[in-house]
Amino acid sequence: MPPVETLDRALRAASPSEVVEVALKSVGRERLALVSSFGTESAALLKVMADVDPAIPVIFLDTGWLFGETLAYRDTLIATLGLRDVRSIKPREETLSRQDPERELWFSDPDACCRIRKVEPLARALKPFAAWINGRKRFQGGARADIPVVEADGGRLKFNPFANVSREQIEAIYRLAKLPPHPLAASGYLSVGCMPCTSRTSPDEDARAGRWRGRAKTECGIHTTRTP
Repeated sequence: MPPVETLDRALRAASPSEVVEVALKSVGRERLALVSSFGTESAALLKVMADVDPAIPVIFLDTGWLFGETLAYRDTLIATLGLRDVRSIKPREETLSRQDPERELWFSDPDACCRIRKVEPLARALKPFAAWINGRKRFQGGARADIPVVEADGGRLKFNPFANVSREQIEAIYRLAKLPPHPLAASGYLSVGCMPCTSRTSPDEDARAGRWRGRAKTECGIHTTRTP
C-alpha cells in the first residue's frame, strides 16, 4: 500500500472517479469500503463509485434514529445505481439497552449517542478493510475546510474523492445522471442525519446548520475519531 503522503500529492488535482480508481487499485475491492449516509448529497459519490465498480462494499450506518425517507432513499439508490453490496450496520442491542434504554441519550449526551450508534458500529464494520471512501467536501466548512484527498485513519487509508468539488459540480452530477433527490431535500433539509438532531435550514444558512442546531457539536465523531 503506497504511503499516504505520496497518494495525497498524486491525487490533489484528480477527479473523483480517478480517486476511487486509485483507491481500488491500492487495496483491492475486498479491502475497500465506501461509507455513505444516503443523505442529501450521497447519490453523487455513489454514482461515481458505481461507474468505477458497483460491487465495492458500501457501509450504511442504520442508527435506529434515521428518517424513514432516508431508509427508502437507500433502497431507491441501490436499485437506481445497481449497487451490489450495501451493508446496513446497526448498533449492538445490548449496548443500546445498557446505555440508552429510554432513547433519550441524544438529548442528554449527543456525543455519547453518536458514539454508540455511529462511531462504534463503523469501527466494527471497517475491521476487514484497509481503506475507506467518504463524501466530505471542503466547501462544507468547519473541520472539513482543509481536508486532504487522502489521509491516514488509524492503520487505514481514508479517501476523500469530493474534497475539491464544488456544490455546483455535485448538482451537475445529479442533473447529468438524472439522480433522484433525497425525499426531504425539497422540504428544506439540506443535510440529513438522525431525526432528533436534524432540522431544516434557511437559504442563507450553511448546509450543515441544521445538524445539532443550538449546540457546539458539528460532527458525529466518525470523522474525528481514528478507527482502530
